Amino acid sequence: MNKKVTLTEIVGTKIVYALIMVAYYWMWARTDWKDYYVTIQSALGIFLITFFFVQASRIKKYKKEGIDEMAEHNLKRCDSICFKIFLAVMVVTAWSCAIIGHTNVISTEFIGWVIVLTILALTIIRTVIFMIMDSRGI
Repeated sequence: MNKKVTLTEIVGTKIVYALIMVAYYWMWARTDWKDYYVTIQSALGIFLITFFFVQASRIKKYKKEGIDEMAEHNLKRCDSICFKIFLAVMVVTAWSCAIIGHTNVISTEFIGWVIVLTILALTIIRTVIFMIMDSRGI
């Protein structure tokens, strides 16, 4: 791990956190319980803690190496775009839940899946948009 740390690496690794969140939500939202879920949760927890410390050391190294101002500006623009997308999806989700929720067609589990998968999708979209903007030097 002696290579230079890039902002693309730091942004891209956020996908791992989103995947772990989806995996935990899947286990929590299940109506059945299997004995191996505890093993999966423990393994994910250990991986998450290890990954967090490795990520923290990489971020610390990135800050010491000098910050790429253009990449930071692109990241702020990507965050702004993704915030607007997330806001639109959550407004549609809230309105549809308010309208259809009275008929018991939409469950709270479904609403949770919409939120969690939206977070995962936006994490991936954010990384892709950032990589495109950063590679073109926009």
